[in-house]
Amino acid sequence: MADGQAQPDCLFCKIVAGEIPATVVRQTDLTFTFKDINPQAPVHDLIVPRAHYRNAAELAANAPELAAALLTEAAEVAKAEGIADGGYRIVFNTDAHAGQTVFHVHAHVLGGDFLSTFGT
Repeated sequence: MADGQAQPDCLFCKIVAGEIPATVVRQTDLTFTFKDINPQAPVHDLIVPRAHYRNAAELAANAPELAAALLTEAAEVAKAEGIADGGYRIVFNTDAHAGQTVFHVHAHVLGGDFLSTFGT
């Protein structure tokens, strides 16, 4: 159900709640940003909403203002990480065939070097 409530078995809900440690980059009332444990670029951060939604489509359908907050936060993370001027990528993987492995919507913010143009 898409009600935004924390899920007891969700890895990212546990990270947001402080039950699992993470390297925190930034926090707001709506979002929580931390370093990816398997970085694919010099800067690779994950932005998750504090509310639980399965994927980007579910988030957009049920809480569009929160989807906008994730994108706004991506720009703030890029500034904080020093990659805003050089450019950065924001990626949402939606469901398993797209590579989503944790089913709590999250945005990948990648940058810090030239990135492959695959898929653009």
